[in-house]
Amino acid sequence: MSQKVSWKPYDSIELLAEAACHRVLDAADKAIAAHGYFKLVLAGGTAPVKAYQLLATKPADWSKWHIYYGDERCLPVEDSERNSLVAEQKWLDKVAIPKAQIHPIAAELGAEAGAEQYAKEVAAAGVFDLVLLGMGEDGHTASLFPGHVHNADELTHAVHNSPKPPSDRVTISAKALSNTHELIFIVSGDKQDAIAAWKNHQDLPVTHLCPASGVDVLLSV
Repeated sequence: MSQKVSWKPYDSIELLAEAACHRVLDAADKAIAAHGYFKLVLAGGTAPVKAYQLLATKPADWSKWHIYYGDERCLPVEDSERNSLVAEQKWLDKVAIPKAQIHPIAAELGAEAGAEQYAKEVAAAGVFDLVLLGMGEDGHTASLFPGHVHNADELTHAVHNSPKPPSDRVTISAKALSNTHELIFIVSGDKQDAIAAWKNHQDLPVTHLCPASGVDVLLSV
């Protein structure tokens, strides 16, 4: 399936984060009205975290939210570089989402064990309601990096030799991240080269995300 992309530029990272925050809340309202729960996959990165800080200040039916992570670094649970720790500190610890509905990746077990365990969580989740993703300067997203080869049928991947430290990570696969009602990229910073390559349909990890509903790219660069 080819990727359908809608580009939505913003004049500042603050406006980008505000827009992302409202998109998440709108998706939650729609999902809860439709089937009684909201399954959200979180991204790491500066702009998504700014959106999470805004979400911490908003009213929502938090008891119906289920939180997943697109990827995680193989680091101790309390390491400040963990995506889960940042999300908890900036947002999740400040709202009333039941702890049993927050699904961190056990990347502290190592890449293989963490990926194997999280594949079960992803399989149980089924279709996500909203997936949030960022993009790196090289066009990577989650921990799907250029030049890395994975089994396309897997739900999660153990990642080694990441070009960014730490070298070992766990990531949800492009296939599983595409199994969502909505997918939003939140992109900020000096990413013009990667965006140009994306628009020219070059083979980058970001181009492998192909949900049926298409992809929205919210960006401030």
